[in-house]
Amino acid sequence: MMSALHRETCQNILAQLFGQSIAEYRTNQDDSFHVPQNNSEVARIGSIGKIKDIILAFIFILGLASSRFSSLNLASGNEEHFNVIDYGARSDGVTDDSQAFLKAWDAACSAAVEHPRVIIPPQKTFLISGTIIAPSSPIVWNGRDASQWLAFDNVNGLNVDGFGTIDGQGKGWWDQSCRYHPQKALKFLSCNGSSLSNMNFINSPQTHVLVKRCNEFDVNNVVIESPGNSPNTDGIHIHSSHHLTITNSKIGSGDDCISIGDYVSNVEISNIMCGPGHGISIGSLGRGRNYAKVENIYISNSHFNGTTNGARIKTWQVGRGYVRKVTFENLIFTSVQNPIIIDQNYCHPRDSCKQEKTGVQISDVNYKDIFGTSSTKIAITLNCSQSVPCFGIFMQSIHLESAQAGKRITANCSSAFGEEDSVFPGPCLSKARL
Repeated sequence: MMSALHRETCQNILAQLFGQSIAEYRTNQDDSFHVPQNNSEVARIGSIGKIKDIILAFIFILGLASSRFSSLNLASGNEEHFNVIDYGARSDGVTDDSQAFLKAWDAACSAAVEHPRVIIPPQKTFLISGTIIAPSSPIVWNGRDASQWLAFDNVNGLNVDGFGTIDGQGKGWWDQSCRYHPQKALKFLSCNGSSLSNMNFINSPQTHVLVKRCNEFDVNNVVIESPGNSPNTDGIHIHSSHHLTITNSKIGSGDDCISIGDYVSNVEISNIMCGPGHGISIGSLGRGRNYAKVENIYISNSHFNGTTNGARIKTWQVGRGYVRKVTFENLIFTSVQNPIIIDQNYCHPRDSCKQEKTGVQISDVNYKDIFGTSSTKIAITLNCSQSVPCFGIFMQSIHLESAQAGKRITANCSSAFGEEDSVFPGPCLSKARL
């Protein structure tokens, strides 16, 4: 039986998340999600984990529920199911199903069984109206997995669409040390053939959207807003994923607008408004001597305004592996500190950056049709590894000026080999690899 303490905790969390966001702060903005066909029809109440074939791990506060409920060894006598349809969900994509989800969750919290389950039927579209708001204080997460808030795990063919807002209320986390590892606003884990579109995200405690272990995933027309001084609030982070597109989006954060981690390939990023933030970054890669594998990345038709970096590749000095076949094309920079930068000497600020015999091999990187202004003297920095130099770098039709009228700017290249045509400031690249 669910203890009184666990029931009270569940209901208190329910009130914080749903009570505020849907009852008190209802807006005309709507979010919907389509549930695909699947062999499983059950969403488990509990910390979201690697639950194979789960149809939907979404009820907004699953990540806050006690891990007591997340055991995979469920006895049928200790289960009770709560189907959102039985609580009034219309699943037509038009009617607001928020209250039905609230009622189903509330009933599950009050269930006299050890393992209550909320059932979300497949092949349905559910509409959730209002702004989804996280608890305002990190204290609410005490004793629970703070790395989880909203997550979809092992859902194929999922489409999350709408014009609503997810508010992470991150300031309480930003004021604490980063070692407490606050949650991401929204995670997609092992979701293939899926998409996210027309959503707004503000003030996530950490990364706003994480896409991990996904294939064939599309992001379109999202708006992400956090202050430029909010720590580690990447807009979108991609890891261990392949065949992604990110288009037509406006992203401002205290970290990378978009970051690409290890084991990523075949990504197209276009029509992005980035700023404030740290630019669009490949990396950092190779931390802890990890082996990086990143290739076939195409970034185009984007504008960077007041960011610390623009087109960036960064690898840890101790890393291994490769980054190859990368294109940055048709980019505009407005007062960007480092418009074009490769940094292969990335290391922890408390450690000395000793020269390593290994490194992440960077090759076949193209920069083409790039214009704008730099807020610093060095507009182009290609700081490649001495042990594993960059090669196959091609730069064409690039013109950068100082953001301050009359100031000169320069380019600085080290261990970078390739060709350049009509590049200012320049020349910079070495003509032949040693």
